[in-house]
Amino acid sequence: MDKSGEAYWKATLGLLTKILVVWFVVSFGAGILFVDLFNKIHIGGYPLGFWFAHQGSMYIFVALIFIYAKKMGEIDRKFDVHED
Repeated sequence: MDKSGEAYWKATLGLLTKILVVWFVVSFGAGILFVDLFNKIHIGGYPLGFWFAHQGSMYIFVALIFIYAKKMGEIDRKFDVHED
């Protein structure tokens, strides 16, 4: 693999790592590890930990899909492997 290909995969794996870290922190951290801390705050009468576990994490996951698509498009254009 040439240097351009290696740089492309390094950028791609870097983005994927960042996305997965956010996914892990939101799903495992906010929904399980920090639930007691978040439950002290209420949104609409419901504890924030409950909200994150059942609603908030879904919004974050959908946002991650759009962020990934946008950033991957930027990486593809940077390395000239994009589709027209």
